[in-house]
Amino acid sequence: MEKATTDTFKSIENTSLVDKVEANLVELLQQQKLKIGDSIPTELELAEKLGVSRTVIREALLRLRMMGLIESKKKKGAVITSPDLFGNMSKSMNPHILAPETLKEVFEIRLVLEIGMADLLFNRITKEDLKALHEIVDDEPPATQYHLFNIEHEIAFHGKLYEITGNETLKKFQKMLLPVFDYVHNSGLLKKQSLLKMFVSHKELVSILENGTPEDFRNGMRNHLENHFARLFDLS
Repeated sequence: MEKATTDTFKSIENTSLVDKVEANLVELLQQQKLKIGDSIPTELELAEKLGVSRTVIREALLRLRMMGLIESKKKKGAVITSPDLFGNMSKSMNPHILAPETLKEVFEIRLVLEIGMADLLFNRITKEDLKALHEIVDDEPPATQYHLFNIEHEIAFHGKLYEITGNETLKKFQKMLLPVFDYVHNSGLLKKQSLLKMFVSHKELVSILENGTPEDFRNGMRNHLENHFARLFDLS
């Protein structure tokens, strides 16, 4: 068994040594079928397996710690952990440092997610959730229906929809998407519409959640986001 593992990890060239060791470490941990909470081999053991110095191993392990793949535990050494998927991503999801094409793609992701969440909403929404949604839309001014984007209203209403899905990962992702969406909306990266069309309002979406079907909601949300799609494509 030991021979098979050694054969898998052939000698590593000196170029980009830490990069290669990092990749080999991840592969090694996968091969050993370690689970969350399991201890990984010591620095010395890893150095021997991969044929590199402990200094290189230490730097590669530091990268894995920064990625949230391992962490140090008293009496157990380094153990496998479940990384926070968006921990590192949130640090780089700064609209001021992202390329214009990436910003537009993030804008598109949010539109796609909200059209696709219908089945989660209909399967998990409660009477209390509906009451909360009614309170949110009742606090919105009537003119909201004609606004292309108001981040306060978006956070309140759409944030509640993400909460209702019960999907914690989706909720974290939404918190990163909205600031980028707001930035792109105001940045001039998208076409300006000369005339905004009337669309399904937040209040009408709540009505669909009460009396409609997932398909009705998908269609309603698509219509609700119509003006945003029009800025991405030539829909005039």
